[in-house]
Amino acid sequence: MDTGAENLNAIAAWAVSLMETLGGLGAGVAIAAENLFPPLPSEVILPLAGFAAAQGTLGLVEVLIWTTVGSIVGALALYGIGAWLGRRRMYAIVERMPLIKTADVERTEAWFERHGSKAVFFGRMIPIFRSLISIPAGIERMPLLRFTLLTAAGSAIWNTIFVLAGFYLGANWHIVEDYAGVFQKVVIAVVVVAVAVWIVVRVRQVRRNRLAVD
Repeated sequence: MDTGAENLNAIAAWAVSLMETLGGLGAGVAIAAENLFPPLPSEVILPLAGFAAAQGTLGLVEVLIWTTVGSIVGALALYGIGAWLGRRRMYAIVERMPLIKTADVERTEAWFERHGSKAVFFGRMIPIFRSLISIPAGIERMPLLRFTLLTAAGSAIWNTIFVLAGFYLGANWHIVEDYAGVFQKVVIAVVVVAVAVWIVVRVRQVRRNRLAVD
């Protein structure tokens, strides 16, 4: 058995243990943990919770409610980290980082002010990004009620799709993870390429500025 399959089985066993011990609350705890630690895949936990509901171990509505609550709790924790970090600490960190300018952060803040609501809502449906988006929301102090409602709406849609997939696929719930895994890899690849292009452009800009000074 390869490492990926072993990790999948370990995560599944952990999620099952939580749900057996805590019921629907266990599914919520697992999803809250997934928000805080993105390597934990909701694409595994949610269909598994749906499968448990199909077996009668948990109620379907119970699973949908608790997983959405778990998503909100995890997102609020990361929002709190962003709010604690704050703009001043963020700029202090940026000033110590190579290739990043304060102007870049200012443009990011301006973009978030214009599109923050869309980013929070749709971000709940993008692997990894759904966790990270809570931090800038906290830094920018997006109104907490709006953040919570957008998080709840986006998470409810994402969770419902995967829970119902597991519910109707039954013992074949793990098939969902295969397709979700492809989607996640595509998203990661796009982000990596975008970051790589940005770094190349920034390095060239720095070199041009140095040559101009010399």
